Amino acid sequence: MIVRRSRVGTAVALLALAFLSAACGVQEGTGTQGAGGAPAGPCTGKNDPGAADPKALTLALVPSGDANKLVQTVKPLEAALTQRLGIPVKGVITQDYQAAVEAIGADQAQIGMLPPLQMVQACSRYGALPALQTVRAGKSTYAAQFFTNNPAKYCADTPTPDAKGNLFCNGTAAGNGPVALNALPKIKGAKVSVLQAASSAGYIFPITALKAQGVTPSDITPLQVTAHDASVLSVYRGDAEVGVSYWDARTVVQKDTPDVGKKVVVFALTDEIPNDGVSLSGKLNPAWQKKISDAMLDYAKTPEGVAALTAIYQITGLAPADTTALQRAQAAAAGLGLG
Repeated sequence: MIVRRSRVGTAVALLALAFLSAACGVQEGTGTQGAGGAPAGPCTGKNDPGAADPKALTLALVPSGDANKLVQTVKPLEAALTQRLGIPVKGVITQDYQAAVEAIGADQAQIGMLPPLQMVQACSRYGALPALQTVRAGKSTYAAQFFTNNPAKYCADTPTPDAKGNLFCNGTAAGNGPVALNALPKIKGAKVSVLQAASSAGYIFPITALKAQGVTPSDITPLQVTAHDASVLSVYRGDAEVGVSYWDARTVVQKDTPDVGKKVVVFALTDEIPNDGVSLSGKLNPAWQKKISDAMLDYAKTPEGVAALTAIYQITGLAPADTTALQRAQAAAAGLGLG
């Protein structure tokens, strides 16, 4: 697999990482097992009290939009962590969600900024500590959104704009789910842009919501896209009639396509999803797990930290991880036959 690597003060280089298969070399996490092997309790991770202090750290990130842009926007975070921790911290942009998990499992990354399902996977497979969760607009959860270029079909009322001019209908403007899921049966027969099956907001929670409304994957024509902004743009350009993403991914592309919020209308929201967060390798000693967590929390409280984290993933703060909420995300994935 190929990842894009970013170093403080240096140009971008390409690095090939050989990751183990997710089905091989699995280590036990700390979640207890229920009937049929399903987790009976949240996974809380491990540490290695005998591990030597690290001399350098690698931070793995997953693109939610333009990977080349992420390579640049992660540099202030690299520099801040390097300064606070006193050792070099470099970032790698992984090819996909699973590559980030396997990077932690192979000890090729010690810090991962991961979606919720991948935080659970990194914990249960490799003992990675689910340390922090991101905060956006004062919330550590969010809803996935359904949007369309055909509001006459899906909106029961007239779409209205928010302060940025983005249109919403069916009471979705507040962004708190679930809302208007009774509109989902109208999606039968439509082309729908979705992300890879490992994406909570781009696949797992939207498909779960569709199934609950009697719409199976065979009832739609899926258009798989690589990122949330691509899902928005596929509907904007007319490649799909409906798309899904995190709320509100339209703002990411609004600079280059200022009329996106008028052509792409949000009409339904899923159940709330735990935010993405920060996982730390279980191979670190507990003192360094705490040191990294404290450094990231401290940075997130500064104006420059908020600016840097917002540029990376629209993050406005960090908080201790909610492992119970993460377990609910895992249960939603399991309901679709995903690990």
